[in-house]
Amino acid sequence: MLATTLTWALLAGYGFFIYRVVRQTTPERVSAPGFFDGQSHSGQAPGLWLLVASAAISWIFAKSIDNAASLGSAFGIWGGIGYAIYYLSFITAAMALYFIRTRGGYRSIPEFLASKYGLLCSRLFLIAIAIRLINEVWSNTKVFSLYFGAEGSGGYWLAALVVTIFTVYYSLLGGLRSSLLTDGAQMLLAAVLLVVILGTLGPGLVTQGLPAVDADTRMAGLTFCGLALVQVLSYPFHDPVMTDRAFITGPRTMVKAFIWAGLVSGGFILLFSSVGLYARAFGVEGSPSLNVPALFGLPMLLVFNAIMLTSAGSTLDSTFSSVAKLGARDWSNRKGAPTETQAYVGRWWIVAIALLGNVPLLSIYLGDRVGPAIIAATTISGTMVMGLAPIFLLAFVPGAGRISFHLAFWPGLTFGVLRVLEGALGTAIFPTWLAIGGGKYALDLGINVYGLLLCTAGYLLGAGLGRLGIGEPSTPTGFQKTKS
Repeated sequence: MLATTLTWALLAGYGFFIYRVVRQTTPERVSAPGFFDGQSHSGQAPGLWLLVASAAISWIFAKSIDNAASLGSAFGIWGGIGYAIYYLSFITAAMALYFIRTRGGYRSIPEFLASKYGLLCSRLFLIAIAIRLINEVWSNTKVFSLYFGAEGSGGYWLAALVVTIFTVYYSLLGGLRSSLLTDGAQMLLAAVLLVVILGTLGPGLVTQGLPAVDADTRMAGLTFCGLALVQVLSYPFHDPVMTDRAFITGPRTMVKAFIWAGLVSGGFILLFSSVGLYARAFGVEGSPSLNVPALFGLPMLLVFNAIMLTSAGSTLDSTFSSVAKLGARDWSNRKGAPTETQAYVGRWWIVAIALLGNVPLLSIYLGDRVGPAIIAATTISGTMVMGLAPIFLLAFVPGAGRISFHLAFWPGLTFGVLRVLEGALGTAIFPTWLAIGGGKYALDLGINVYGLLLCTAGYLLGAGLGRLGIGEPSTPTGFQKTKS
């Protein structure tokens, strides 16, 4: 009873803390530039360190924290390193988007895609990232709600409802501006909580030493690291939570902020994977992020609860602001300064994604086969967007245009869907000879390596056809604006 009471008291305290931040920084509804671009009431863009904090905490998802602990438990130190490698995505995005902004003058990724590859290609991309955004809602809601009760219990559903409604409230008020300002506070809070966790687990790990892993487990961990290195070439481009922040400050400030954000968030994830190392070292079964804090009693359980709430809240409000921009501006390829009408439409999109994004949580009532299949269908984005790597990183290739986009995009999407069908149907589709490395991620690594090569070859083939006058190639520089 005491544990339940204190857990809900913690949620109330977190809500009051964020509420005070919101009311002091955005006492009334922000203007359209503030809602979509994060500008202050005086029209100033966010500063460097606010952008660093916001980008970093927005990528420290509740689900990613849980994954880091689980991977540390499964593969030892290589699990944490592999997951931290994904945070090199900030470097990939910074490099590509810097040139897209400075050489083409584009104000958003959809504008770049519509100009270079056509409006249809831009909308296909937006559909892909919409799947990602839906995934962000339910996955983060689920992770923190489990601290309030078993999946499907009354406490579980009430926590999901309360946090979702509260986050919708302040997102409607300030959009991206509210997200940026609360992210700054949430990053500081998360850092303090991480120090507490490391201070508690550290002595035991130092005494016990890093858990030993056998050769097969080490190979499996290294294989996962390889998968991460391949996917960082495409992974960042389908996450508007990251890429929307790449266009709200000057290009040079953005590059500096993204490099720092990658170091901060990647370091955070690597350090948090020590929870999984602790679980492996001391033989803790089940979910490390749930069962390790239970070893230290109620206070540590509350600390873990708080860090999950902080990371989930920061990701949810960022997701809501990205959906508002996607629905009100990006889908229609709106250009120019944002308007109050667009902000009004964006607020309705926030309400819509809050409802739709939590629908997958209901899959627990659909049976042992149907439920997991629905969840899997929303998590195919890592593989299905492998074709985005050449679409963004090779955009400078002369002759590349719509054909190049389609020859890169569709093979990756097909591979991702087939990979999900394998799990849903329990039937092998990809031959085992595609596997590279060892362990559970060997086939995924092979699919991503060969799939990326296929997508890249398709993109270059399309560029060659464009130079021959087949299709509608873009301008030779690849970054200059063209008629969409």
